[in-house]
Amino acid sequence: MNKKKLGLAILFFSIFLISGCLNQRTAPEKMYDVMEKVVVAENAFKEQQDPLVQAEKKEKALYDQIISIGMKEHDKIEQLSNEAISLVDERKKLMNLETDSIEKSEQVFKELTPYIKELKDNSLKTDAKNLYELMMERYKLHDQLQVAYFQALQYDMELYQLFKNRDVSIDQIEEQLNKINMKYEDVYKINEQFNIQTEKYNELKLAFYKKAGFKIEGE
Repeated sequence: MNKKKLGLAILFFSIFLISGCLNQRTAPEKMYDVMEKVVVAENAFKEQQDPLVQAEKKEKALYDQIISIGMKEHDKIEQLSNEAISLVDERKKLMNLETDSIEKSEQVFKELTPYIKELKDNSLKTDAKNLYELMMERYKLHDQLQVAYFQALQYDMELYQLFKNRDVSIDQIEEQLNKINMKYEDVYKINEQFNIQTEKYNELKLAFYKKAGFKIEGE
């Protein structure tokens, strides 16, 4: 069964700023402040990636055990299924934490709007609008990812409940597995698109900083 791949995180860029007082900061500098606050807002998103993958691996190991045992040792199947259900619940909690982080990130990111309007350089303003639209598309993709992933979790839960049923048929198991695999294929595709948007955003953000005249530390 395919699972969710690691989600790429947006990158932090440290720059040298020359203006002192907050009320003298330029529009690009204020945009920098917002975009790097977005990185902080997504810290929880980054922190959930490895635990989520580890929970998926543990659950997959339990699933493999269930399949290898067959339906003859029902007590053992029920025990393993209950353990797997607990891991499905854990994955749901981790995904909720990831989603909360992305939602906070979006709230912060929307603070860019007035600063984009303040930009006097038309070329820079066009780049900023493109950056904004790209990031909003990334948020929409995560919304889709969340819906697909939660549906996949529900299908996983249903599968382990089937395993606990002494009278379940092979056809029922196969039908459920087909539903699961199709849904995880959706998850995989959306996750790939999300990661592509994240890479594009990181690239455009860095290009915007350079075009705005910021000196990036480490370059």
